[in-house]
Amino acid sequence: MRTARLVLCLVVAGACQKNPAPSTPSPAPARSGVTPPTVATFERGITPRAAPPLPTIPLTEGPLAPKTVFPAPNQSIAVRDSNFIFGSVGNGRASLTINGANVPVAPNGTFMAFLPVPPPTNPRYVLVARTATDSATTVVPVRVPSARPELPLDGPLVVDTASASPRGTTNLTLRDDEPVRASVRAPLNATAWVSSGGRTFQLVNLGNNQFATDITYRDLKTGGSLNIARGRDTVRFALARVLAPRATLGGWVMLGDTLAQRDTDATVIGRDIPAGTYKWMFVPGTLVQETGRSGDNVRVRLDSQLEVWVDAPTVVTLPAGYPAPRRVVAPISVQPTPEWVDVVMPVSSPPPYLIEQYINRIDLTLYGTTATPETIKFLQNDSLVRMINWIPEATDRLRLSLELTSAPFGYLMFYQPGRGLVLRLRRPPQVNLSHPLQGLTIVVDPGHPPGGAVGPTAFTEAEGTLGVSLKLRDMLQQRGAKVVMTRTDMNPVDLHGRSVVARQVNGHALVSIHLNAFGDGTNPFPNVGTSTLFFHPQSEPLARLVQAGMMREMGLRDLGIHYQNIAIGRTMWMPSIITEGLFLMVPEQEFAAKQPEFQERYARGVADGIEAYFRSLAQR
Repeated sequence: MRTARLVLCLVVAGACQKNPAPSTPSPAPARSGVTPPTVATFERGITPRAAPPLPTIPLTEGPLAPKTVFPAPNQSIAVRDSNFIFGSVGNGRASLTINGANVPVAPNGTFMAFLPVPPPTNPRYVLVARTATDSATTVVPVRVPSARPELPLDGPLVVDTASASPRGTTNLTLRDDEPVRASVRAPLNATAWVSSGGRTFQLVNLGNNQFATDITYRDLKTGGSLNIARGRDTVRFALARVLAPRATLGGWVMLGDTLAQRDTDATVIGRDIPAGTYKWMFVPGTLVQETGRSGDNVRVRLDSQLEVWVDAPTVVTLPAGYPAPRRVVAPISVQPTPEWVDVVMPVSSPPPYLIEQYINRIDLTLYGTTATPETIKFLQNDSLVRMINWIPEATDRLRLSLELTSAPFGYLMFYQPGRGLVLRLRRPPQVNLSHPLQGLTIVVDPGHPPGGAVGPTAFTEAEGTLGVSLKLRDMLQQRGAKVVMTRTDMNPVDLHGRSVVARQVNGHALVSIHLNAFGDGTNPFPNVGTSTLFFHPQSEPLARLVQAGMMREMGLRDLGIHYQNIAIGRTMWMPSIITEGLFLMVPEQEFAAKQPEFQERYARGVADGIEAYFRSLAQR
C-alpha cells in the first residue's frame, strides 16, 4: 500500500500497494444504482442491472467523545498541504468543527474530512463536538514536516539545508565514470558549486530555486563541500563521502541460493531503479555480475546491454576469480503432458530472463546466453505450442518466441540440474458450460493481517475481508468449486505464503479480497470507488469480469481495473487478482463493510465474475 500512514501496513516489496486515485474520476453514481455493464459483458455472463444503494446508517445518540482514528495522537503526517482526518464523535446528532472548519457527521457519529495540515508552529487538530445540550473538545497533537524556508532575494543568505545532496551516510558504490547528482534549493540570485579533490564544479540554476549538476563518482570519492554564495555571504555543507569501490565490483554473485531452487515459488525480484517496481523474477541460483550498490540495493549486469537492481539480502558474493558461466542453450524440446507442456532448454546454469505475454504468444528473453538449437523437438503433435522461433538479439542475448493456439492461462519457470531451464505452460481447465465452476479449485485470500486499512470506528480491513471471503467460499462451493482459503481466522498469514498455497493446491484462480485506502495527501471525496488489480496479462480477463460483477452488486463509483505491481499478482501458475471493494475510511462505506448483507453483495459480485470468466473459457 501507499497508505503507510493511513493503514498499519506491512511494507514488503510491493506487498500491499493500494489503488492510486484516478487522474480524472468519473462522476459519482446516484445512490439508486450504477451504469450497467456493457453488452459485451452481458454476453460473457454478467447480466446488467442497477445495483441497490448502500445500507442506511442508523442513528446513534451516545455521549459526546470526539476522537480520531487517523491521525492518532503524535502520528507523523507526510505531507505539508492538506490531508484526510477521520474518526468518531459518539453522537449522530452532533455538529463538529476541526480547527474551525465545519465537518459533516454521519448518523452513527463517524466523520471524515480533508483539511489543511496544521502548521509546524502549532501541529495539532482541535475537535469540538456539540449537541443542543452538550459539548466536548479533544486536542490531537501530530508531527508534521518542517516548513520549507523562504528564500528571499535580499538580506542574509538563506538556504534550504534539508535539500542539500549528497549528504549524510551514503552507501554508494559505482563505477568511476558514473554521475552522482549534487543539488540544493537556494535563492535564484545565488551561485552554487562543489569543491572536491582540488577541483570546482558549478551547479546550474534550473529555476524555481533549484541548483544541480552531475559529478562523476571518481570526483566524489575524496569528499568535498557544497558551497552557496551571494555577495559576501557563503554557506558551506560537507558532502557525503561515498564508499570506495568494492573489491567485488564486476565480480560474479549468485542471486538467492542453490537450496531455494527446490522451491518453484521462490524468485528473486529485479527492478529498473533502486527500490523501484519489479519487472524481472529470477530463478534462485542465477549468476550475474555485481556492478554497483546504493543503500540496500545491488546493481547487477544481466548481459552486455542491461543492468538491473536487486535487494542486497538476495545477493551471495562468490569468491574472487569465480569464472563466468558459459550458458549455451542446446537443442530445445517441447514435452507435453495432459495438464501442461514443458519447453525444456538444456543449459548449464539458470540464466537471467524476462517473460512477456501477448494474446496468443509468449516471448522469453534469456540474458547472458547464446544458443545452438539446430533442432527444436516437438515430441508430440501438441495443440498448445504451435511454433517456437529463436532470435539471437545480441551476441549474449537470446529471445524465444512461442506461438500458442490459445491465450496463456498459467506458467512456471524453474531450473532442474541435468535437465535445464524449464518453462512449464499450463493448459486451461476443461470447463462445463452449464456449470462453469464444477470441479475447479479456487483459492480465496482474505487480505491481511498483518497490516491493512482501518475505518472511522477502527473496524479493520482484515475483519471485513474475512467476512466477505467466507461468504465467497460458500457461494463458490454451492456452484461446484473446491475452495481453498489462505486463512479462516484473524491470525496473520505470510504474504508470500499465500501464493505458495495457491500453487501447491494447483488452484485455477487466486482472488485476494481487500478494502482500499489512500496514502497521505489524497483527497478521498472525488476518488473513492471499486477497482480490481492485476499484474500478469493472463489475469486481465478475470479482472475485467470480476470488476463488472462487483459493479452490478455494490453500487459504488467504477474506478476500473489497474495493472499494478502487487505481490499476490506475481503468481504465474493461474490468473490472480486483488479486488478493492470500497474505501474503509469513508463512514458510509465502513458501515457497509460491517454489514452481512453488503458482504454478501461483495462476495456475489466476485463469484459472478469468476463464474463468467471460466464460462468464457468454455466458449472459446
